[in-house]
Amino acid sequence: MIATYNKHVGDVLMLIVANDEGTAVDFEKKGNVARVFRQDNGETVGWNLFEPKLETALSGDGQVELTEADLAMVNQAIKSAGFTEELAYDGQPKFVVAEILEMEDHPDSDHLHICKVEVGMDQPVQIVCGAPNAKQGLKTIAALPGAMMPSGSLIFPGKLRGVDSYGMLCSARELALPNSPEVRGIIELSDSIEAGQKFEPASMWMA
Repeated sequence: MIATYNKHVGDVLMLIVANDEGTAVDFEKKGNVARVFRQDNGETVGWNLFEPKLETALSGDGQVELTEADLAMVNQAIKSAGFTEELAYDGQPKFVVAEILEMEDHPDSDHLHICKVEVGMDQPVQIVCGAPNAKQGLKTIAALPGAMMPSGSLIFPGKLRGVDSYGMLCSARELALPNSPEVRGIIELSDSIEAGQKFEPASMWMA
């Protein structure tokens, strides 16, 4: 789930819960809650809460992190409006230190690699990456599903050339970090940094 707050269109908390895959969407509004859904199959892809009342102080624009208490209040608002769906809390950080454990060439590409990546979850995840400096043992930064990039693009599980990919490995420029190198490639972190921890750019991004 990706939560964003937008004051430019009013006091609105927007929750993106699924990828609409570019299909046409519609919405139904009850009170201060609107459910956004795909027209082709009715799947819920988002929720808009107008004038949300949460414990987290909302200001500015962009992605926000909701606490478990915030999500309980969101679910209560959805229920009170007359909807039956309930959102599950996900406390997993979306930008984390990642270690490439294994890497093999993509069977349908001359530059993509299929990487098995440690990101601090129960099991390593598979991420397809085309960076020229990707290699086994490298520690870098992964954007996991539920992340919003500085450009505004959203990260969902997907496929690259037919191969499943659970997120992306990031360059400094993709993360809009200051003094980002001009050369192509993903961030290279020190071997001493532990995989799985939340990415803190001020203290760890340079190798």
